[in-house]
Amino acid sequence: MIEQKINEFFGDAESTGFGTGWWSGILSAFFGILSFGGVLCLHFPQLLSSPELRPHYPMHTMRVLIQCLIVGAILFGVISSILRKKKILALTGMLSAIAATALGGSSVRINDNLQGGLGIGLDWFLLDMLLMAIIYVPLERLWPQYPKQGTFRNEWTLDVVYFMSTHLPIQILSFLVLLPSIQATKYLGVPALQGFIARIPWLLQFFLAIVAADVTEYFVHLAFHKVPFLWRFHAVHHSSKALDWIAGSRSHFVDDTLVRGLVLVPLMLGFSKSITFAYLIFVTLHATWVHCNFGPNAKWLEKFLVMPRYHHWHHTSQKEGIDKNFAIHFPWIDKLFGTYHFPDTWPVHYGLDGEQIAPDFFRQTIDPFIGKKRTP
Repeated sequence: MIEQKINEFFGDAESTGFGTGWWSGILSAFFGILSFGGVLCLHFPQLLSSPELRPHYPMHTMRVLIQCLIVGAILFGVISSILRKKKILALTGMLSAIAATALGGSSVRINDNLQGGLGIGLDWFLLDMLLMAIIYVPLERLWPQYPKQGTFRNEWTLDVVYFMSTHLPIQILSFLVLLPSIQATKYLGVPALQGFIARIPWLLQFFLAIVAADVTEYFVHLAFHKVPFLWRFHAVHHSSKALDWIAGSRSHFVDDTLVRGLVLVPLMLGFSKSITFAYLIFVTLHATWVHCNFGPNAKWLEKFLVMPRYHHWHHTSQKEGIDKNFAIHFPWIDKLFGTYHFPDTWPVHYGLDGEQIAPDFFRQTIDPFIGKKRTP
């Protein structure tokens, strides 16, 4: 219902192709909202920003970024308002940018003594949304596997909510994710192993870390498919009937917490913090990438690294692809354990096979705990 209202309010019957003012309107609204959120973070850093990230921000660069977003929102808003009859997107972007400027823009002084606290994590949400959208949306629009799907396909607002849910309570989620791995490494840490790995060249360490993480995630992922109680949580991730970069964010917090926490265990047993940090960046980009609606394939690379078509077969509701392709990074892991399925075609159908779950975020969060299912 909310998604329908949003589409009706901002959308119209005109063409959405390039040169029609649609994408300039989208960019205006997107940049305007991001700039307004960025200025709010400058005003209330203790409340809105992430304590883990504050010490690492190059503030001059961040202020330049906010100013560029303000200028971009106004510029694209003007272009859209000229090209398009319906001005809602353009007005949203320009008004948000004007509001950000009225609040002080990028020049807001930070007066708080920023020490610790329970920041919401709005800064991390805004930065990651900007980065991911800049990387993946152009790829999906220029070379889509399913051109008719569109960026604002059905249930896109639900996936935005999931994206927010894994970013805004960043401290709580970070604590929950790290807890199982910290407890495990407290008793299982092997100094000799850590010393041996530390003497290996950095790139080889990084490769071994990806292998260790992927083998671990394979079995955790398999358990979420095979154990009925765990499947109730993982079914949320498989409920999307269309895949794109943001669909990968649709995941129950129990699923996210256990998978991420357990995958970190082998990394914390023997690898340095720099390797673990590098892996977290890699898995964030790669896990998003494999959900993309992106058609071109490098067949030589598909043999060694999971690409979108491979992981899309994991999300199919077609019988031949169900419970296949559990590996996230390396297809040979599925070959090793007999769960490899990779025909030359793309899947036609996605989602759950003969199973339905609640359509909204709140019930998708609550229902797995009580075992509630919807009948088809």
